[in-house]
Amino acid sequence: MKKFLLLPFLFVLASCTHGNCRAQKMAEKRSEKPEVTMDKAAAATERIKVFKPDGSLQCGQGKAIPVKEMEKELTGIKVYSSSNQNDGKMRIQLCGSPTGNSNVYEIDRKDLDAALKLGFKEWLAE
Repeated sequence: MKKFLLLPFLFVLASCTHGNCRAQKMAEKRSEKPEVTMDKAAAATERIKVFKPDGSLQCGQGKAIPVKEMEKELTGIKVYSSSNQNDGKMRIQLCGSPTGNSNVYEIDRKDLDAALKLGFKEWLAE
């Protein structure tokens, strides 16, 4: 009789050690989170990043164009954020070669064509 009572207990214990209980608890936690409104999610996807190399060269050659100065080229385009970032690509180590640093600007997707005409490119390095 004791063997029969012990078997269901072992079955429940074994099922919890394989992650079933944790998965169920995680599903409950996910369902408790408040939903993100579609407006915020849509607004985030409607923005993209564009860039242009800042002109800096290795060994201190070449003068880097500051982010705020290059932003003036984006006349008529609303800029939400700007930064100077490296593209993360491997480069030859040679004085006078580009550093890979670029000025990156977050703009509305609808303004992409206008930015491309101004010589900017879409930032895909992230």
